[in-house]
Amino acid sequence: MTSWRMVRIIAGAFILLSLGLGIEGSPIFISKWFLAFTAFVGINLLQSGITQWCLMNTILRSCGIRQEN
Repeated sequence: MTSWRMVRIIAGAFILLSLGLGIEGSPIFISKWFLAFTAFVGINLLQSGITQWCLMNTILRSCGIRQEN
């Protein structure tokens, strides 16, 4: 699995988890402040799309995950 694919999987999991923790109707609701984490992930995705640099991708590559060709 390539680093960019893992970035997308991790971002999707973070978004779904933070929505579950931040929306009042959710059975795992904790606080509305978890919606700020959803916004943070979205901002990072937007930034990486514009600049073509992603911190999570850099971290994964330093852990030995192969980069896409």
